Amino acid sequence: MGLKSYIAIARPSHWFKNLFMLPGAAFAALLAGAGAGEIVRPVLLALASASLAASANYVLNEWLDAEFDRYHPLKKARPSVIRRVRLPMVLLEYAVLAAAGLLLAYVLSVPYLVVTAAFLIMGVVYNLRPMRTKDVIYLDVLSESVNNPIRLLLGWLAVEPATLPPSSLVLGYWMGGAFLMAIKRYAEYRFLNNADSAALYRRSFRYYTQEKLLVSAFLYAMCSAFFLGVFLVKYRLELLLSLPLFGGLFAWYFHLGLKPNSVVQRPEDLWRETPFMIYVALLTTVVALLLVVDLPWMARLLETAFITIP
Repeated sequence: MGLKSYIAIARPSHWFKNLFMLPGAAFAALLAGAGAGEIVRPVLLALASASLAASANYVLNEWLDAEFDRYHPLKKARPSVIRRVRLPMVLLEYAVLAAAGLLLAYVLSVPYLVVTAAFLIMGVVYNLRPMRTKDVIYLDVLSESVNNPIRLLLGWLAVEPATLPPSSLVLGYWMGGAFLMAIKRYAEYRFLNNADSAALYRRSFRYYTQEKLLVSAFLYAMCSAFFLGVFLVKYRLELLLSLPLFGGLFAWYFHLGLKPNSVVQRPEDLWRETPFMIYVALLTTVVALLLVVDLPWMARLLETAFITIP
């Protein structure tokens, strides 16, 4: 019941997920004409706030999932399952982390505070009965992946608190996150390799099959590509050149999800997939360049043209 166990249930190794805020900050800076020096402080503060709020959600998740995690061959060793943590201290840890996240959010702006509160509320909706959306087929993926557009909003509001990002970008981000989550569910389902034990670990697995998970992942990927395409055509044509690379990213992640005992079950370990991480770095570099380099010929290429047939 030492400090190490309470740190573990806050999952600081998952803070890297808050890097999904950075595209929101980058697009807000681009559309607002803000310089890099102007956004460093608010973005760092926003990352700290989001990390604290995320850890509050993880603490809640760890405690409320303990009765189910004991059916998972790896998660059954978590501190909450083997009772190395106690409920009063867990509640105190949750309250301290949530309050600290909200306090930093208030320092940034009231809109940022509201979205951070929504982030915490979604943690309750996802984990706590009677809502506990993580037990409902499809809604489990959609309700957990809604944290992706929330992170996008947090990044945006850190830079531009007076406006909101376009709905096409928000929806594209949500569906992209749903794709990642559906592939994670698929990898978990395959790893457990038994429908009955899988249902004991995660109740939504009573209704899922491998086919349902793969078909839903395909749908989410298509929706994400559509909404992101709409956003890029309206706001930054140059980024259309990155779409094939994004397609490669989705395909590679799908490939990782098909492997036995896939790493996508544990996103915090993705950094061990060196070729994949090199590809992510390449994609990030290309996107960063396309954000600042203007290519006027892109607009001319996409203009409607009519060819007169003699």
